[in-house]
Amino acid sequence: QVQLVESGGGLVQAGTSLRLSCTISRRTFSGYAMGWFRQTPGKERDVVATVRWGAGNAYYADSVKGRFTISGDNTWKTVYLQMNSLKPEDTAVYYCALRIRSGSYVSANDYDYWGQGTQVTVSS
Repeated sequence: QVQLVESGGGLVQAGTSLRLSCTISRRTFSGYAMGWFRQTPGKERDVVATVRWGAGNAYYADSVKGRFTISGDNTWKTVYLQMNSLKPEDTAVYYCALRIRSGSYVSANDYDYWGQGTQVTVSS
Protein backbone atom coordinates (compact mmCIF):
# COMPACT_ATOMS: atom_id res chain seq x y z
CA GLN A 1 0.00 0.00 0.00
CA VAL A 2 1.30 3.42 -0.93
CA GLN A 3 0.93 6.18 1.64
CA LEU A 4 1.47 9.89 1.07
CA VAL A 5 2.19 12.23 3.97
CA GLU A 6 2.08 16.00 3.57
CA SER A 7 3.83 18.49 5.83
CA GLY A 8 4.77 22.15 5.90
CA GLY A 9 1.40 23.84 6.21
CA GLY A 10 0.71 26.63 8.65
CA LEU A 11 -0.42 30.18 9.24
CA VAL A 12 1.49 32.86 7.35
CA GLN A 13 1.03 36.47 6.31
CA ALA A 14 0.20 37.56 2.80
CA GLY A 15 3.24 38.10 0.63
CA THR A 16 5.37 35.49 2.37
CA SER A 17 6.42 32.00 1.27
CA LEU A 18 5.78 28.44 2.38
CA ARG A 19 7.02 25.08 1.16
CA LEU A 20 4.90 21.97 1.36
CA SER A 21 6.41 18.49 1.26
CA CYS A 22 4.84 15.18 0.34
CA THR A 23 6.68 11.98 1.21
CA ILE A 24 5.74 8.66 -0.36
CA SER A 25 6.09 5.82 2.10
CA ARG A 26 6.56 2.80 -0.14
CA ARG A 27 10.18 2.26 -1.15
CA THR A 28 9.61 0.92 -4.63
CA PHE A 29 6.71 1.61 -6.88
CA SER A 30 6.00 2.80 -10.35
CA GLY A 31 4.46 6.18 -10.73
CA TYR A 32 3.36 8.38 -13.60
CA ALA A 33 2.54 11.76 -12.12
CA MET A 34 2.28 13.69 -8.88
CA GLY A 35 -0.03 16.55 -8.11
CA TRP A 36 -0.94 19.14 -5.52
CA PHE A 37 -4.59 20.05 -5.05
CA ARG A 38 -6.44 22.28 -2.64
CA GLN A 39 -9.90 22.44 -1.19
CA THR A 40 -11.93 24.93 0.81
CA PRO A 41 -15.14 24.13 2.72
CA GLY A 42 -18.11 23.49 0.46
CA LYS A 43 -16.04 23.49 -2.73
CA GLU A 44 -14.53 20.88 -4.98
CA ARG A 45 -10.92 19.86 -4.81
CA ASP A 46 -9.08 21.94 -7.39
CA VAL A 47 -5.76 21.36 -9.10
CA VAL A 48 -2.84 23.55 -8.07
CA ALA A 49 0.11 21.95 -9.85
CA THR A 50 0.93 18.58 -11.39
CA VAL A 51 4.03 17.04 -12.91
CA ARG A 52 4.99 13.87 -14.75
CA TRP A 53 7.68 11.68 -13.24
CA GLY A 54 11.07 12.36 -14.77
CA ALA A 55 9.65 14.36 -17.67
CA GLY A 56 9.36 17.64 -15.82
CA ASN A 57 6.20 18.59 -17.68
CA ALA A 58 4.51 20.70 -15.04
CA TYR A 59 0.98 22.04 -15.18
CA TYR A 60 -0.15 24.98 -13.06
CA ALA A 61 -3.52 26.47 -12.36
CA ASP A 62 -3.76 30.01 -13.70
CA SER A 63 -4.24 31.35 -10.18
CA VAL A 64 -0.79 30.15 -9.07
CA LYS A 65 1.32 30.50 -12.22
CA GLY A 66 4.50 32.43 -11.56
CA ARG A 67 4.09 32.04 -7.77
CA PHE A 68 4.10 28.29 -7.11
CA THR A 69 6.58 25.64 -8.21
CA ILE A 70 6.22 21.86 -8.05
CA SER A 71 9.39 19.78 -7.85
CA GLY A 72 10.75 16.48 -6.59
CA ASP A 73 13.93 15.17 -5.04
CA ASN A 74 16.32 12.98 -7.03
CA THR A 75 14.32 9.83 -6.45
CA TRP A 76 10.90 11.50 -6.53
CA LYS A 77 10.09 9.98 -3.14
CA THR A 78 9.41 13.48 -1.89
CA VAL A 79 7.53 16.11 -3.87
CA TYR A 80 7.49 19.78 -2.96
CA LEU A 81 5.25 22.73 -3.59
CA GLN A 82 7.08 26.01 -3.18
CA MET A 83 4.54 28.76 -2.67
CA ASN A 84 5.68 32.37 -2.96
CA SER A 85 3.81 35.66 -2.74
CA LEU A 86 0.99 33.98 -0.90
CA LYS A 87 -2.45 35.57 -0.95
CA PRO A 88 -5.42 35.15 1.41
CA GLU A 89 -7.27 33.35 -1.40
CA ASP A 90 -4.60 30.63 -1.26
CA THR A 91 -6.03 29.59 2.10
CA ALA A 92 -7.13 25.95 1.84
CA VAL A 93 -6.33 22.38 2.76
CA TYR A 94 -3.62 21.21 0.40
CA TYR A 95 -3.41 17.58 -0.71
CA CYS A 96 -0.75 15.72 -2.63
CA ALA A 97 -1.70 12.88 -4.93
CA LEU A 98 -0.07 10.14 -6.96
CA ARG A 99 -1.16 8.72 -10.29
CA ILE A 100 0.16 5.27 -11.16
CA ARG A 101 -0.93 4.77 -14.78
CA SER A 102 -0.19 6.83 -17.86
CA GLY A 103 -2.85 9.23 -19.07
CA SER A 104 -4.30 12.55 -18.06
CA TYR A 105 -2.87 13.96 -14.82
CA VAL A 106 -4.56 17.34 -14.52
CA SER A 107 -7.74 16.72 -12.55
CA ALA A 108 -8.42 15.19 -9.15
CA ASN A 109 -10.25 12.23 -10.71
CA ASP A 110 -7.03 11.20 -12.47
CA TYR A 111 -5.25 10.26 -9.22
CA ASP A 112 -5.01 6.94 -7.38
CA TYR A 113 -3.53 7.80 -3.97
CA TRP A 114 -3.98 10.79 -1.70
CA GLY A 115 -2.40 12.25 1.39
CA GLN A 116 -4.36 13.39 4.43
CA GLY A 117 -4.00 17.09 3.66
CA THR A 118 -2.26 20.00 5.35
CA GLN A 119 -3.88 23.33 6.21
CA VAL A 120 -2.47 26.52 4.76
CA THR A 121 -3.88 29.77 6.10
CA VAL A 122 -2.80 33.12 4.69
CA SER A 123 -3.73 36.20 6.68
CA SER A 124 -4.08 39.64 5.13
